[in-house]
Amino acid sequence: MRARALMALVLAGCLAACSGIHGRQERGPTLAQGGGWRWDYISAGSFDLATAVKPYSPGPGRGEDLLTVYIEGDGLAYLSAREPSQDPTPTDPLALRLAMGHPGTGPVAYLARPCQYVMETRPRTCQVGYWTKARLAPEVVDSASLALDRLKADAHAQSLVLVGYSGGGGLAAVLAERRADVAGLVTVSGNLDFGLWTKTLDLTPLSQSVDPITDAAKLAGRPQVHFVGADDKVVGIAIAQSFVAHQPTPASATIITVPGQDHGCCWAAAWATLARRPEMKAIPGWLP
Repeated sequence: MRARALMALVLAGCLAACSGIHGRQERGPTLAQGGGWRWDYISAGSFDLATAVKPYSPGPGRGEDLLTVYIEGDGLAYLSAREPSQDPTPTDPLALRLAMGHPGTGPVAYLARPCQYVMETRPRTCQVGYWTKARLAPEVVDSASLALDRLKADAHAQSLVLVGYSGGGGLAAVLAERRADVAGLVTVSGNLDFGLWTKTLDLTPLSQSVDPITDAAKLAGRPQVHFVGADDKVVGIAIAQSFVAHQPTPASATIITVPGQDHGCCWAAAWATLARRPEMKAIPGWLP
């Protein structure tokens, strides 16, 4: 059972299992720059994190109070059921595709996970544990939070909306639990309960990671929308339901089940429609 579950994760994060490392390293920057976004790296705590920022001009004398940041999933964590990847860079930067399809008119940024897009040039402190058992280690969360500080300052923003895909949903949730400036949380196939997830799929516990479910109650009253694929065999609806159930006021969170959607395909293609659903009006600054 464990082997089959891990293979499901491999397939979900890998559109082309044999993609070369260099090809994966270039895919994100090429996509971002092709859309006119600025690709860069932020030295944040223990890691150098890849980022992309949408071109944005607020106009004379006008600024934006809110920055939306999309956070990437776990990427290519495993090559097979028992063999971890040596480079977690995703074969398909799905969160970046979501970011580039964001419906709002304000500033938008993308944040990759530790060791993605950097293994060829700046693999500082990168080791396999950071995309296996320690994918949400305290130093990972701290690094992402420092990167958010930098992105927010660059955008002259006062608050954030975080959007996380898959494991990036878990990181977005933990960041929202720890930061007072997160005005809204959106997850897409978000892994929000590590304990339940590893138990359900019979996986090795993420023993060196912060579990988003632990402090879920801190998000009571914070606007949230959690998208779940009806056909998702990797992160099913029970994960989002558990996360919401751990909050004293679950009315502030909405779970949207998307028919025909699995873990990977085809969130990006559907995002133009999903991102404009009426439920998204609960997220501050989301719709123009």
